[in-house]
Amino acid sequence: MKFVDEAVIEVHAGNGGNGVASFRREKYVPRGGPDGGDGGRGGSIHAIADRNINTLIDYRYARIHRARGGENGRGADQYGKGAEDVVLRVPVGTVISDADTGELVADLATHGAQALLAQGGRGGLGNIHFKSSTNRAPRQHTPGEPGVSRRIRFELKVLADVGLLGQPNAGKSTLIRAISAARPKVADYPFTTLAPALGVVRTDEGRSFVVADIPGLIEGAAEGAGLGHRFLRHLARTRLLLHVVDLAPLDPDADPVHDARTIAKELGKYDPALAKKPRWLVLNKLDLIPEDERETRVAAFVKSMRHKGPAFAIAAISGEGCRALTYAVQDWLDAHPAAPAPVEPAAAAPAVLTPAPVRARRRRAPAPTDTR
Repeated sequence: MKFVDEAVIEVHAGNGGNGVASFRREKYVPRGGPDGGDGGRGGSIHAIADRNINTLIDYRYARIHRARGGENGRGADQYGKGAEDVVLRVPVGTVISDADTGELVADLATHGAQALLAQGGRGGLGNIHFKSSTNRAPRQHTPGEPGVSRRIRFELKVLADVGLLGQPNAGKSTLIRAISAARPKVADYPFTTLAPALGVVRTDEGRSFVVADIPGLIEGAAEGAGLGHRFLRHLARTRLLLHVVDLAPLDPDADPVHDARTIAKELGKYDPALAKKPRWLVLNKLDLIPEDERETRVAAFVKSMRHKGPAFAIAAISGEGCRALTYAVQDWLDAHPAAPAPVEPAAAAPAVLTPAPVRARRRRAPAPTDTR
């Protein structure tokens, strides 16, 4: 399935039904009085996070979503039926915002979290609400309120504990294949990875973490070079970044230190908060360096980088050093638990949304219509 992590849609809630002006007319019932009912409420549109969905591809093609309007009121005290709500299911980790103003609507970071996207219009009042001791035959009634219409942006940020970043062909996909059951494509050309990949790393029974692999970054990504910064949003929820560096590049003119510093600069250009996350160095392709030179090359690289965090030398293709890396990551994650996700206001609501019952409410009509 094609991976889609962004979509813009239109949502149109239903209009409320109109109230009606009616009078009871029966034989032997003189002066029956008003009996016009209220209109039904229009359907609202909600979004709910579903862990069984992992892409927004459905909303790339279905861009317009409408809810039905409420029924009009009728005589004999009959109220119009309220319309059913529309529920849009999105992947867990979807950030919802207004496409025109940029205002944040909701961050659905947990399974079952819900958000109201467009409120349906309330039904209009029938003339039974306007009767009084001085107005025994009211002919006023109000129209239903229009439903809310807006443009909504869905932006998926995958949920992972650890994120892999680095230049193309640094060995990120090979590393995630070595430490998890994920099987992203691996080839000997740049930008083999075109979409984020997730893998679950199990260190012990009952101990595991999720790692995310994103396409490689190159210098000038902020200006759109390569795949740009498009996929860096998927590292926003991670707690730890593993910076994978090709310690033995095939190009003799390549400088691993310069390449690593370039990645750090690109992080700062995209989001200063992302650049401040804990970042470990993972020096890959140790198998391409003679054994008697490995220790010297690793020490020289770390010294040139002036890196204050941990650094690990591995050979992802053979698995050398990967076990020590995964256990160190697991210990760090256990010592730094994730902050509890914010609870959405509608998270406690039932997963199946049903229209609320329509009750007769006495309220002043904004613009009553006189049918005389």
